[in-house]
Amino acid sequence: MNVRSTGMFRILAVVATLTFARAGFAEEGGSGHYLPGAMASFIDGVPPKETFLTRINVVNYEGSVGGNVRVPIGGLTTLGADAKSWGYGLTFVWRPPFELGDKWSYAMSTTLPVVTMDVSANVLTTAPGGGQVTVKRSDSQSGLGDLVLIPVMLNYNVDPDFNVSFRVTAYAPTGDYEVGRLANTGKNFWTVEPTLALMYLGQQNGREASLFIGADFNEENSDTNYKSGTQFHLDGTLAQHFPAFGGLASVGVSAFYYKQLTADSGDGATLGDFEGKTVGIGPVVSYASKIATHDIVAELKWLHETDTEKRLEGDIVWFKFVYKFY
Repeated sequence: MNVRSTGMFRILAVVATLTFARAGFAEEGGSGHYLPGAMASFIDGVPPKETFLTRINVVNYEGSVGGNVRVPIGGLTTLGADAKSWGYGLTFVWRPPFELGDKWSYAMSTTLPVVTMDVSANVLTTAPGGGQVTVKRSDSQSGLGDLVLIPVMLNYNVDPDFNVSFRVTAYAPTGDYEVGRLANTGKNFWTVEPTLALMYLGQQNGREASLFIGADFNEENSDTNYKSGTQFHLDGTLAQHFPAFGGLASVGVSAFYYKQLTADSGDGATLGDFEGKTVGIGPVVSYASKIATHDIVAELKWLHETDTEKRLEGDIVWFKFVYKFY
């Protein structure tokens, strides 16, 4: 199949975006800033030419952890927890008009997130007469999440089919946080996340193979004196793109591997190392077309966590919609 003949392949080459802070919960709270599977395919690339893009991000997460696993949440120790969350993000990506060379491209981005959370857990507490007991509690919270900033997005075009990109993401603690509350829309600490991406998208055969390699370096939560360890994540996609309905569609599979590399620390890390891990996989579909003269791309994927340690385990559903202004 000749994908170029559809006239739509060029849309895939100009799409860029990022994700927003996780709406769910090993790390304090049972998760870090990065939601596994957030960056995994062509839609997360760096635009090669001058452009301004917006993206609407919608993510739903539902997960739980068994009562035999202690998880630190909001300065509390829980035994068993259930969480449901929705995250909505508005992303702006700008690729300025200056050039770094024939094969290099630079862009920058930011995402404004809004988060809705419902969390219930058995909270470990001290009884009036001494000793520890568990009390069932539930919290709900909605509001601004942690702002996502990407001041550096670099791409190197090796050849028409293969690109290598690098970006540095910063998660700012702009979301609401309160010690003693199970549901918080923010993490209350900064995270810096460098990411290297390798992306193959065959212009003649329509095949995609994308791999994103990243790590998260966290500051200490000053309210709980808890410093989450460094997290490593791999996210990838294999897909086949093909002409459909006047545009370009794709069907494939996405997967992720997420592992905490260093132990949690600080006076608040009373559960010790608490190094988390999760693995997930699921289907992904996308569609690229035009509205008038403006390029659009949409992607929908479902990721099921299959091998989790010291974290909530559940399902993640992502929807991304990109609109190119110019």
